[in-house]
Amino acid sequence: MTISTALESDLRNSIRTIPDYPKPGILFRDITTLLGNARAFRRTVDELVQPWAGMKIDKVAGIEARGFILGGAVAHQVSAGFVPIRKKGKLPHKRVSIAYSLEYGLDEMEVHEDAVVAGERVILVDDLIATGGTAEGAVKLMRQLGAEVLAACFVIDLPDLGGADKLRALDVPVRTLLTFDGH
Repeated sequence: MTISTALESDLRNSIRTIPDYPKPGILFRDITTLLGNARAFRRTVDELVQPWAGMKIDKVAGIEARGFILGGAVAHQVSAGFVPIRKKGKLPHKRVSIAYSLEYGLDEMEVHEDAVVAGERVILVDDLIATGGTAEGAVKLMRQLGAEVLAACFVIDLPDLGGADKLRALDVPVRTLLTFDGH
């Protein structure tokens, strides 16, 4: 399912592109302008979860940090709990962690061990999917806790980098609202 051309145009126009950030040759897609536009933010949240409207969703898991903003709003919209997936060392209670691939090396993310109960139905949310290393790690982390990952939802897909395909290979449906070619 795709969004309407008019909505796509509205959302695309609400995202700022910053060239050469964080390094030369990169086009950074800044969603803070979308978040600051009440209408665009509301429509984004509505569209992210539209395919699963009416389904039982127990938790929404958001990837640090913009995934917290979007995921919290999505969780509210679908009357689900929210699970923050944090960078290593940021959670105070007993944690479960997983290593994941970055462009140059490995990092770790973690959740509280009691954040998800086995069998709970979870939707993963973040702002953007690029290479998919972080999202793939998040899916594996949720599954390690026994969750059923219903879908992964992103505002932006950079399809040239293959991250959405990586998640589909894990049998996770992927919902993206916009695609941007190139980096």
